[in-house]
This record gives sequence, structure tokens and C-alpha cells, in this order.
Amino acid sequence: MCGIMGCVGKTDIRKIILNGLAQQEYRGYDSAGLALRCPDGVRNIKIVGRVCQLAKLVEERASDCEGAVSGIGHTRWATHGGVTVTNAHPHESCDGMVTLVHNGIIENAREIRAELVRNGVTFVTETDTESPCQLLAQIYDGDALTAMSELCGSLTGAFALVIMFRDRPGEIWCARRGSPLVVARADGASYCASDPTALLDYTHDLFFMEEGEMAFLTSDGCKFFGFDGAERAKTSIRLDWDSVMTDKGRYDHFMRKEIEEQPDVLRLTIDAHTVVTSVDMAKSLKISSDVLKKIRRVQFVACGTSHYATLAARDIMESLDCELDIMTEVASEYRYRNIARGGDTLAVFVSQSGETADTLAAMRLASSKGAHCVAITNVRGSTIDREVEHTLLSLAGPEIGVAATKTFTGQVGILALLVLHLLKELGALSTNDEARLIGGLRSLPAKLQSMLEREPEIEALARKYSDSKGFFFIGRRECVPLTMEGALKMKEIAYLPSEAYAAGEMKHGPIAMLDEKLTVVALVPEGDLREKTLSNVEECRARNAPIILIATEGDEDARSYANDVIFVPRTERELFTLIGLIPLQLFAYHTARTLGRDIDMPRNLAKSVTVE
Repeated sequence: MCGIMGCVGKTDIRKIILNGLAQQEYRGYDSAGLALRCPDGVRNIKIVGRVCQLAKLVEERASDCEGAVSGIGHTRWATHGGVTVTNAHPHESCDGMVTLVHNGIIENAREIRAELVRNGVTFVTETDTESPCQLLAQIYDGDALTAMSELCGSLTGAFALVIMFRDRPGEIWCARRGSPLVVARADGASYCASDPTALLDYTHDLFFMEEGEMAFLTSDGCKFFGFDGAERAKTSIRLDWDSVMTDKGRYDHFMRKEIEEQPDVLRLTIDAHTVVTSVDMAKSLKISSDVLKKIRRVQFVACGTSHYATLAARDIMESLDCELDIMTEVASEYRYRNIARGGDTLAVFVSQSGETADTLAAMRLASSKGAHCVAITNVRGSTIDREVEHTLLSLAGPEIGVAATKTFTGQVGILALLVLHLLKELGALSTNDEARLIGGLRSLPAKLQSMLEREPEIEALARKYSDSKGFFFIGRRECVPLTMEGALKMKEIAYLPSEAYAAGEMKHGPIAMLDEKLTVVALVPEGDLREKTLSNVEECRARNAPIILIATEGDEDARSYANDVIFVPRTERELFTLIGLIPLQLFAYHTARTLGRDIDMPRNLAKSVTVE
């Protein structure tokens, strides 16, 4: 979950590395460092803290860093070893021959360390990363390709490695298994990074490294090899993102900017997959009608916020009297369940980054069992996009805030359309339901915009309730995924204990925790479950818990059940997830802001979870 940046061939190496690390700091921000290959050797500068602090230290030592011909940098999310300057990357071998940064987990690091210590090698860190660094120095005899091949064959676990050899100035070597790494060349320089957003200032033509692949970077370009040392031909992929998308612009936080972008994300998604009032995925999803008509079970698999998006998709399918066997599962558990996954199974894997380790492992398992696999991801060229049978791209653009916002909206939108497409192919979607739901989706961007205009009202509520000791988010049926996402956002960025419950479950234990300092946020849209949910709200009120209701416009009676009410526009019942989302996001955002939290980079979290 760390961020890596490398560059060779430019005169402003220092600036390029720091800028690339800043673009990827959401991947890890416990510590940061960079190593520059200068004319008289390697300069390695590391700190505990943020990239901006590293930049200040590098500036103070600028005179020592002149003439660099290559450089590598790293932002760390600690896994093995505490957050210290010693444990920060880059690491150096004890003889100074190898300088290395790493993302991932080396599973046999202890065994490698023990063997090298027996052979007299001195270790100075607590990290798993030092093991491949010291091992490579022992292997290397001047032949970098052979040494890299031997190193990669000796390691187990996940890794993205970027390496400089002291006696090979103007070169960078890379290796990838399990953890993402992307390479680019432009204008007499070569680059590498964990995330493509770090390279958009230089080029949009990117080489996404495959599993078991190495790369050799110089100012003349880049070459690719298998772990066996055999050279590979490789084609770049064009990523149609604008570097402006990774700028905060007038906003104080990326999260707030990305909340604002949700109406446009949904509009783009709808326009890409519909014609008037009909769903149309013929161009984007290349699964034949014959295959789809044989599907008898659908399995939605994801992690975190993406998992909650799949719960919304399941609700839409069930609401349309679908006779398919539908399952939603978190990816880390899906792999270990003894369930059917065959040719009559459509397995849908959702990953914002396309690099989520548990989701990738689940997809590979389902594919090996004969299931027809579809990925929904936000990143063209990501690992899941390259490996899966079929991909549907989310149209959210790069999301920098660690807490997902616009990507959730994009995922729910495209999942809803995928569900309609599948049911239509199966003859299980009526013309009326199709027109009703597509019409409802088309009306939503304007309704989302109207919710953004109510921000001052929601901000005032956030200030009012920011001294709560915690929150319960409750709702029924279509509201349950929203309760989970609302609670997650409050935990992620405000650090307040928050739980999500199907409202009927409150009396089965959780109600014991209620008092005047634990606030209940209840989702009570109009519909057949409104009265039952309000009965659960009454149970909470009887225990003196403050109540915030999210209710449908025009439901003035809702005020009598709550301390405060946020009204949202009417929409189709199945689409309530999309209209109820923005007030929950803004409520968490302004609560966190009131409490002075680091909203874009919350503690202990990283944007892409690329380790299990």
C-alpha cells in the first residue's frame, strides 16, 4: 500500500521524485524518503512524516544533490517494523551497492535474513524489505539482469521493487509480483510509479507491468523481461485522464471536490450505457446473449465501500422478482467458501483501483473454476482489467481522497445498469420497469446537485453533533448499504465509533448502548417500510438518543420523530442509495472538519489495499 516513484534521464530528478511522491501520498504517509544517484555516489534522505517535510529537508541539502542522473522515492504505510527513520525507504545494502524501495510483503523475509546473518551480513532495520536488498547485494556480480532474475526467483509474497545499483549510474531496475507498478517513457526520460496518476504530467501512454515481470529503465527508454530473463515485447496503454483531475483546485480537500463531482460521474455513466429509456451495453460488455441466458447464479465480490455498492445491486435484482441465485461476499472470505462456481455463474468483481489483493485472488479462483467473470474498475490497464475476461470501466476519473466518494456513485450506477442488462437478456425485465428505472437514473444527476446545494444545512448539523460519543446508522432493505457506507465514512475520516444496523436488529442487542450522547442517523424514505422503520426510531427515542432522520421531501410528519431532519428528493425506491448518499458523505466530512481531522489522509489508512 506504499507509493513508489522513480525517474532516470532528467536534469530535475529531485523535483520529479518529490512531485510523484506527493501525487501518491494517499497510498502511505507514515514516512517518506528518496535516493538520488549523484556523480559521486548515492544520496539517501529519509524522514518520519509527510512528503512536504521531506521536500524541506531535501531543499536544505540541495547542494549535495546536484547532478543526479536517476532517483527513486517512497511513501510508506508500515507493515513490518515501526514508523522510524531507520525503517523508512529507500533501503541500502550494507556494502552500499544496492539501493531499493519496495511495496508489498516478502513472506520469506525472516528466512532470508537468518541465512544472511549466518553469513556475516549486518541488518539495521526491522522491515521485510531489507531482506531482498541485502540478498541482491550478495547475488550481484556485475550482471544486473541475472541478479534480478535470481532475486525474484528467491522471493515469496507480493512485491514491487525499484532498484539502483551503485556501479550502474543512469539505470533503474524494477520487478513486480502481486503489487502494482507502472512504467512510462517520454522526452528523453523513463519513469516508474505505483500509481498512474503520478505519471500523467509526463505522458498518458503507460506500460502496466504484468505479474512476474521486470523492467530496465534508462534515458533511452525501457525494456521488459520475464523473471527468467527472457526479453518481452510490450505495448503501452493510453490512459485518458487529465492531470488537472488530480488537482484540488478551489477546494480545501480532495474529498470535498470528489463529492462535488458525483452528478457528472453518474451522468457520464448513464449516457455511456443507455439509449433513451433502454439499457444498452452491447459495446461495453462483450458477453454473448447465449452465455448470459445460461446464467443461473450471480456472485458479487468486493471489499469495503465497493462491497456496499454490490449490496445495492443485489437489492435492485431482488426487487425485480429475479429468480437467479444472488450472493454478495467480501473478497477476503469468498476465496474460502465452498460454493458452486461454474459455467452457469456470473461473478462480478468490483475494485476501484483494480489492484485490490483480495479481490484479485477471488477473481482468479472463480475464473479457474469456469465462472464467467466481469470486473468493474476505475483504472484502465490495472491488473484486474488485464486479467479478467470482461471489464466495465467506471467513469469516475482519478480519486485521490482515501475515503471513496465518487467511485461509489460510479460503481452503483454501472452495477444498476449491469443488473438491468442481465435481466433483460434473460427476459426477466419488463419494458415498464426498464423505462421506469432508466428514467429514474436520468433524473438523478440534477437531484444530486440539489443535495449539494443543501450543504450549509448539513454542515450546521455536523457541528451540532460533533461531540457525540458515536453514531448508529439504521435503515431497512435498500437503505442498509447506505447505513454501512455512512458508518464507514464517519469511522474513516472522523475517527468516531459508528455502527450500521438493519433497523429491525436494534432491539436484538445494540439498543443497550443508546443514551443521550450516542446519535442515531435513520434513513426513512417513503415506501412500504417507512412505518416499520419509524417504529424502530421510536424505540431509540425512548432511550434518549438524539435522532437525525433522512426522509423524503414532503414527509413533514417525519419532524415529529426526530431532533433534526434532512430531506432528500423523491426517486425510485431501488435508486435511493444514490440520492441518500450525499448527505451522509457531507455529514461525515463536516464532522471530521469540525474535529480537525486530516480528511484526505486519515490515520492508518491507504487508498489501495494491495496486500492481503
